[in-house]
Amino acid sequence: MKIGFYPGSFDPFTNGHLHVVKTAAKLFDKVIIGIGINSQKKRRFSNVLMKTAIEKTLETENLKNVEVVLYNNLSVSAALENNANFLIRGLRNDMDYSYEENLAQINEEISDIDTIYIRAGLLGFISSSMVTELLEHGLNAEKYLPKEVLLAIKNKI
Repeated sequence: MKIGFYPGSFDPFTNGHLHVVKTAAKLFDKVIIGIGINSQKKRRFSNVLMKTAIEKTLETENLKNVEVVLYNNLSVSAALENNANFLIRGLRNDMDYSYEENLAQINEEISDIDTIYIRAGLLGFISSSMVTELLEHGLNAEKYLPKEVLLAIKNKI
């Protein structure tokens, strides 16, 4: 069974992330979205809130071979714990590629897990930080977030 592990903070989970998940769901028997806790980053939205919103999005999108887990160790360790064969990383641009390639080399060296890159799609230019800033200034972010995530965030704000 081919299992892909898609790690990230997903703070919040955007339509770019969803595009990566939809593509990965076609390539893998099972995809696990791992919401990591990064002590270097302050979360804007709780990981539990985001996990629930992502699960509702997966249900709406009928992505039956995708699940969501929370983890607080290294992404590669969480991937191994979940029996993943591959790490999945979304790319928005060449800066993402340079950053991700460095991580992929380290991860492969310490775990023998290879990394698969998937483009974030037409809305790949948008970042979670940009979306949050739009929301904080009262602007419409509907185009950039799955409706279940947008609703969860609006209920929190």
